[in-house]
Amino acid sequence: MLKNVLIFSDLDGTLLDHHTYSFAPALPMLQKLRSANIPVIPNTSKTFAELTELTQQIGLDGPFIVENGAAVYIPIGYFAFQPKHTKSEKGFWVKEFSKSREFWLSLLAKLKEQYKGQFNHFSNMSTQEIVEATGLSIKAAKLAAAREYGEPILWLGSAKTKTKFITEIEKLGCSLLQGGRFLHLSGECDKGKALNWLTQQFQIERGIEGCISIALGDGQNDVAMLEVADIAIRILSPANLPPSLTKQPHVYTSQNYGPRGWAESLEQIIFNDTQFNA
Repeated sequence: MLKNVLIFSDLDGTLLDHHTYSFAPALPMLQKLRSANIPVIPNTSKTFAELTELTQQIGLDGPFIVENGAAVYIPIGYFAFQPKHTKSEKGFWVKEFSKSREFWLSLLAKLKEQYKGQFNHFSNMSTQEIVEATGLSIKAAKLAAAREYGEPILWLGSAKTKTKFITEIEKLGCSLLQGGRFLHLSGECDKGKALNWLTQQFQIERGIEGCISIALGDGQNDVAMLEVADIAIRILSPANLPPSLTKQPHVYTSQNYGPRGWAESLEQIIFNDTQFNA
């Protein structure tokens, strides 16, 4: 069973500590998964620029999903054949699910006057402002700003005005997802659609009918991924309540925060569960 397991993981607040961005508590589990040939696939709001650096630091060399499901990047040669409807770019086969960032910024601009002073967003923020809003280093903030498909919005107004803003922007054809710190503006893409598509590519590559997908996340922008996965693991966050799911079976909640909860949950579910080790 282990050879058919795929792990899709959010990063901020899940594999990475909410405050420090450290993944140190998860290192032994990452090595254990590598030894078992179980892919760990980042499925995150982060950018391609951030992921190419982070995956090297974490020790991951497989596919990853960026900007809340906007695109899937598969290293060229990772599969025997290039998946259909992908393009070759920057050493990856790329499957896009969203229009460009510029398109969504043009729609956001239509609401700027009406909601003046109520929000800020990455393309309008200096590197220092992004550092202050995220806690990232200057280098990491620059990578986070290099977005291709969507735009993080820092809400500054009231909750009531925020609800009105979301309604207005959705009327223009945008989608908004609430992350740990930001509203993420994009099109009709999400982490769940990207998970399903990539799972299908693994099944085609391996010639099997079904892979077992395990998804881990801590925020509302993880709900689509958690709902479609075979097994959903909600990681406790110091900043927000666990995401609410309609999915009933195979939903677990970690006992600890962030990467510690990430590692402990996978140890229990994958390596201590008889269905995987029969």
